Amino acid sequence: MNKDTEPLDRASAEEYASWFKALADATRIQLVSLLARRRAPMTVGEIVAASGVGQSTVSHHLKILAEVRFVLVERQGTASLYRINEACVSCFPTAADVVMGTPVPARPSASEGACDGT
Repeated sequence: MNKDTEPLDRASAEEYASWFKALADATRIQLVSLLARRRAPMTVGEIVAASGVGQSTVSHHLKILAEVRFVLVERQGTASLYRINEACVSCFPTAADVVMGTPVPARPSASEGACDGT
């Protein structure tokens, strides 16, 4: 069977579903976009100021984004710095192509560390 016509394996489907679920909220899309465009770590306070979203809401959504590794957290003393996970930025469009059956050079997957938080 051709690699492009093979069904998506369950582990990859579950990983992609968690990514899409994490992005199924307008506020989380805003936060990902903000961090991706800034390309620099930001504190929750900086994210609140830039996004216009309340602190507790920002913290809640950052936690969800960190769980799927779209956002990485670095502790500096008592502060937490949030940054976009560059690996996810580069592999997410490919994941969408895979799910939609568009031929792609290689399938990103959790087992290959496509969005592994490095």
